[in-house]
Amino acid sequence: MPMDRREFLKAGVTAAAACMTAPAVAATPLAPDPRERHFANLRQLTFGGQNAEAYFDRTGTRLVFQSTRPPFDCDQIFTMGADGSDVRLVSTGMGRTTCGYFFPDGKRIIYATTHFGGDACPPPPDRSGGYVWPIYPSYEIVAADADGGNVKRLTDHEGYDAEGAVSPDGRRIVFTSLRQGDLDLHVMDADGGNVKRLTAEPGYDGGPFFSWDGRLIVFRASRPAPGAELDEYRALLRRGLVRPGVLEIYVMRADGTGLTQVTKQGAASFAPFLHPNNQQIIFSSNVHDPSGRTFALYLVNVDGSELERITWADSFASFPMFSRDGKRLVFTANRHAGTPREQNVFIADWIP
Repeated sequence: MPMDRREFLKAGVTAAAACMTAPAVAATPLAPDPRERHFANLRQLTFGGQNAEAYFDRTGTRLVFQSTRPPFDCDQIFTMGADGSDVRLVSTGMGRTTCGYFFPDGKRIIYATTHFGGDACPPPPDRSGGYVWPIYPSYEIVAADADGGNVKRLTDHEGYDAEGAVSPDGRRIVFTSLRQGDLDLHVMDADGGNVKRLTAEPGYDGGPFFSWDGRLIVFRASRPAPGAELDEYRALLRRGLVRPGVLEIYVMRADGTGLTQVTKQGAASFAPFLHPNNQQIIFSSNVHDPSGRTFALYLVNVDGSELERITWADSFASFPMFSRDGKRLVFTANRHAGTPREQNVFIADWIP
């Protein structure tokens, strides 16, 4: 049911915080690494905090993204202009949020939130036994007006529902769900009805996006081998965790048919997005680093050929997205970071 204004302003989220302004730092052009030959007019849009998953609206004039910044202790959803201006909080300020995305009319958004399970940020995962991602069971997908009002719950199921993206016609939402015992891709109507499972192989299927023409879905997936690998995957999943050591990129038709594995690198490859030509996929991977600690953007053909490294700066780049006309790329990176955990949003003109 829609959330009223009083609930939206709970937990110290004031009207001033709900309409933030961007820092007074000009998004001046930056010099890319000479090897980054696909970039022109590279600009930094955010300054400070942990900013990630910035995605264009249909017009390419606004972005929705998640950020951990004061006064919040974990990610909330914000929007801003594609020039970094007019930063606005659009989630409730409660719980943890992820995976914001615009409807094609630009008037509404979706995102996943844990706030139905409590106002506080859920605890971080225990990484004493190695690097893992949390799969919070309280994540549910909501829709809201682009200013954050009129929040409507779309999923209501025990277990993880998150990582949603809207189809270009605005009629469907693809997302990851644990509702059938494994992390599989599902699709539902824009109002949350008519849920259909698209993948069923054991392993983590996540981060799905429709192609800009709506014909294809690209995503990341793990395929643990039967035996010790699959046993470990399932044991971690029972604890609400995933170890993203090996993830490959897959593509399929929007109805779930024609599933094709694109990469076969044995690395952690994730955050794929299709170029509007539907012939190339940009994604993040640590395939270049034997230690597995650094990530760069890569471009690959949908048949797995002609792998090309795109970014070379610093130790992390991910969450790339092409604008609908293919002329710009937005991504997250830690280049020029002032603190160890700082990540910011960057935008560049794309040179084919």
